[in-house]
Amino acid sequence: MYMDNLQILGFKASIDSVDNTLNQIDEIKRDGEIIQLLNADAIAGKNHIIHGVNQAKLAFERGENLANDFSVEIALRCSAQRQISKAFKILGLKEGEMNLCAVLINCKDYTDQLSSVFTFDESVLIPDNENLIKIYKIDEKETENISIEEIIIDRITKLTVDY
Repeated sequence: MYMDNLQILGFKASIDSVDNTLNQIDEIKRDGEIIQLLNADAIAGKNHIIHGVNQAKLAFERGENLANDFSVEIALRCSAQRQISKAFKILGLKEGEMNLCAVLINCKDYTDQLSSVFTFDESVLIPDNENLIKIYKIDEKETENISIEEIIIDRITKLTVDY
């Protein structure tokens, strides 16, 4: 899988329909481009996303991917889950107000187009550690010597090791 560039953008969204929102995103991107929208509240920082995307890419290259679709593999890896339903429960879109992390791969700059659908707001990418501890069921003792982002990155890596 060729990856020319990776952009990680933050947005605030009001989603009336997940299907309609995904259709709007499909109209923006071109062939070979990936725009994956994730729940920003479950993101521990840009390194979390970069690591998840790289692990998804490596999984496809090795034939160890858990999903047939690269965008879904990104959600699996970034959520540190093996089951698609669990990954989407953590990182998937939901109707109503939500914070979005847009992962763009091999895309031109679509900030303006995405801003016509959502409200551009990089602050949604600032991690809320208390929320992340709940989402990823992290033991408080784990956080004494290692950051929450590093704990999640480690879990993503273990998906490959445990394969």
